[in-house]
Amino acid sequence: MRYRLLGNSGLRVSEAALGTMTFGEDWGWGAPKDEARRVYDAYREAGGNFIDTANVYTNGASESFLGEFMKDHRQSVVLATKYSNAFPGTDPNAAGNQRKNMVQAVEASLKRLETDYIDLYWVHIWDQITPVEEVMRALDDLVRQGKVLYVGISDAPAWWIAGANTLAQLRAWTPFVGLQVEYSLIERTVERELVPMARALNLGLTAWSPLAGGVLTGKYHGHDASPEPGRLSNPMLKDFLPEQQRADRVVAAVKSVSTETGASMAQAALAWLRSRPVPVIPIIGARKLSQLHDNLASFDVNLSAAQIKTLDDASDIDLGFPYAMYAKPFVRAIAYGGLRDKILA
Repeated sequence: MRYRLLGNSGLRVSEAALGTMTFGEDWGWGAPKDEARRVYDAYREAGGNFIDTANVYTNGASESFLGEFMKDHRQSVVLATKYSNAFPGTDPNAAGNQRKNMVQAVEASLKRLETDYIDLYWVHIWDQITPVEEVMRALDDLVRQGKVLYVGISDAPAWWIAGANTLAQLRAWTPFVGLQVEYSLIERTVERELVPMARALNLGLTAWSPLAGGVLTGKYHGHDASPEPGRLSNPMLKDFLPEQQRADRVVAAVKSVSTETGASMAQAALAWLRSRPVPVIPIIGARKLSQLHDNLASFDVNLSAAQIKTLDDASDIDLGFPYAMYAKPFVRAIAYGGLRDKILA
């Protein structure tokens, strides 16, 4: 395992994070504690130090398991958890980005994790209504109190994130150093705004669902496929199923590259993420130890330029306006006076 700095920080994190949404069976699927412990230990033995969880994962069981697993080596773990989400209930402040929910959530997470600080605290999802000033100031307070060391943002639009970090820098508050998005061969629309923003603002980019919930492993391929009980069979997560025709095209390309390289389909799909214009840290989730070993082996897979092009072409998206306009020959000609190829930038 190698390490990289997380965005505009000195925090060293491993090149793959361990996602622990699968730790616990409270949602009707996932890994029991003994298997979760084996997965955790194998990831640590491979040199991994970047652990990703959230307050809502498996109704808190994920955080509780991790609190127990990390007890004798907490200082060597980069522990990341999240707040914002809550399952449907009667308390309007149980979810959201507001200070009240943030404070309540961080205290509950610290208790379950059996620690007095969190290395990286993610805003789990933009709630679209809390003032940005409230979010950034409240996060800064947690950093000043020593309960949180760094902060990150997940599942939010680029314009809001850029404004939030600009505000934080202007007022000497703690800015976001990390960005978490869904990113895979199936989901590439983040390349329109979010990935370029991460590059411009030097945000560490982490990818959730890098295998599209298992679609890119091939186990759901074909119209007659019957998904095994798991993440995509959960009624609350069915909205994340990709459009079938595009998924079939992408999966066929992954299978072709997999055959050429001798790597598994999961390894080929994860290796593609390393070819992106910004460094991407995949969040690898595993219900079984064998899945973790297979995913980690992707770092030994090197794709050729032709193989990357095969995957790029199969999964290509329309960047839309204004990016599609920029690529037109006439626009390129007049925007640079016909001299773009002679301008070093």
